[in-house]
Amino acid sequence: MAFHPPACRWSRATSYHQVVRQPATMNVVITGASGGIGGALVSNLLEDEQVRSIHATFHRARPAIAHPKVSWQRLDLTCESSIRDWASDLGELDWLINAAGLLHDVDSGPEKSLHQLQVDFFMKNMSINAAPALLLAKHTQDKFDHGRPAVFACVSARVGSIKDNRLGGWYSYRSSKAALNMCLKTLAIEWRRTLSNVSVAALHPGTTDTALSRPFQRNVPAHKLFDAARTAAYLVDVIRGLTPENSGEFWAHDGRRIEW
Repeated sequence: MAFHPPACRWSRATSYHQVVRQPATMNVVITGASGGIGGALVSNLLEDEQVRSIHATFHRARPAIAHPKVSWQRLDLTCESSIRDWASDLGELDWLINAAGLLHDVDSGPEKSLHQLQVDFFMKNMSINAAPALLLAKHTQDKFDHGRPAVFACVSARVGSIKDNRLGGWYSYRSSKAALNMCLKTLAIEWRRTLSNVSVAALHPGTTDTALSRPFQRNVPAHKLFDAARTAAYLVDVIRGLTPENSGEFWAHDGRRIEW
């Protein structure tokens, strides 16, 4: 069955009365916040006194998290006009974390061998895992033009590393995450000239117990399977260590660099 991106959907924020206590200064965007990792990132950052506001997005169902710091928006990350309209309402940003991703759907999943490859599923992976990073960057770059150290990060995956590929398979997912990594590396080079205050990063979260990875956890050792809250804490720690000087790198959840 052919994949056709859904009609563009975007709705204005559902906001809550906000009482800001100093020294809260950071404005954060988390896209894909209805997923396991994205939702855990929202919950983690709500506890951070430095965070003033969180703009969190979802694709279908609005998550139940309600807090004065959070505004929720429905956003179709495959639709540029939706992203453009949504971004036009944003003010200055300190962090943008894109946690949206696709590994499988009701019809298709990671390929074990080449004969399982379906072009429509391959392109669907590209449209969800890779292209949104560039669209988000394109329509939010002016929000980072404030001179303060800032972060633009996307959740990638170690299987997107060409150097680290030793098992093969998973053509669509591997290729889309490798494409995401290339997008971020290239973006970092451009922004080093035009937005030198921003650190661009690809993040490997490790295997996290979410709906995305659940069908593929059978052979994962217990100590390497993280709950979403633990993953979010790891990623926030990594993000806090990012600086404009180390922009354009691929980081694991433990803070180690991953080869491209």
